[in-house]
Amino acid sequence: MNAKEIKNMIDFIAKSGLAEVNIETEEFKIKVKRDNEGKVIATAPSMPQPVAAAPIAAAPAPQEAAKPAPANDESSKYVQIKSPMIGTFYRSPKPEDPSFVNVGDTISAGDKVCIVEAMKLFNEIESEISGTIVKVLVENASPVEYDQPLFLVDPA
Repeated sequence: MNAKEIKNMIDFIAKSGLAEVNIETEEFKIKVKRDNEGKVIATAPSMPQPVAAAPIAAAPAPQEAAKPAPANDESSKYVQIKSPMIGTFYRSPKPEDPSFVNVGDTISAGDKVCIVEAMKLFNEIESEISGTIVKVLVENASPVEYDQPLFLVDPA
């Protein structure tokens, strides 16, 4: 992989909104991630130190993804429905259709709650718990990461 291909890959990752990507092939191993300020950093085992991709106009990291789940007493009783993959989050099957779930809706285990598109495949995400939707943590059509919380559910 030449320097131009690496720069193009870093540009793509910077625009995607992902927080971290690790790529490993027989030829190379590279890790690209965002720091706390939203700057994209690329490292590789053969490099003595991280190389900041400063000239790249990196988009700031999505604020919703950076926030941890609230840790106060009230929210500690809630259960998170998390993304099982990296992709794009959609609240409904088609833009003109209503959302699968809204705040206040009661869901059962196995109910469809959203879609995560990954590599042009639309994966319907089902709830593993029953309860009431308390909060939607991700904006429609936003990129999501593996294990990122999508919904808060009150299992009571």
